[in-house]
Amino acid sequence: MTEERRGPRERMVFSAAQLIRRDGVAATGMREVAAHAGAPRGSLQHYFPGGKEQLVNEAVGWAGRYAGRRIARFVSGLHEPSPSALFAAMAGQWTREYAADGFAAGCPVAAATVDRASACTSTREAAAAAFAAWRDPLAEALTGMGVPRSRAGALATLMISTLEGAIILARAEADAGPLHTVVRELGPLLDSAVVPPA
Repeated sequence: MTEERRGPRERMVFSAAQLIRRDGVAATGMREVAAHAGAPRGSLQHYFPGGKEQLVNEAVGWAGRYAGRRIARFVSGLHEPSPSALFAAMAGQWTREYAADGFAAGCPVAAATVDRASACTSTREAAAAAFAAWRDPLAEALTGMGVPRSRAGALATLMISTLEGAIILARAEADAGPLHTVVRELGPLLDSAVVPPA
């Protein structure tokens, strides 16, 4: 969906996700979200009667669905689909972003989890659902590449966990090196899970 075609509600959810990934939940205010989205401040109460908690949870949900949809796009762009190539594509999205825009932003789902999981049950649940919305399509993609279904979910969890850790390290070090490292080191393990057709 292009920016022009988003309505004010969708723009606010998108803007909240962008601000959370940069500043965290605590530093993301409702006024900042409205300004970023170019939406009237009065519309916040209309669209989000549950206040900031509802907006944060919807932004987290959007981010999980976005990550899940990206999996199919990554797979379709692979010349020779393999688990290692898919993981490299996932990490490559971040290395390109950091090369273009610097290291200011991370994953909004991770940011919300860190900021709010212990204090807000609904946000913890939204984050868990968002990770599932990312993990499930990833596991399906791995199965399509020949990874046994019994292992695909675990490897999808490993890939997401490793990528999230590398993102944090890359931001802390202001260097994409951790992303390159995890691609190089995890790739062979991922490919070793593929069972050739009989």
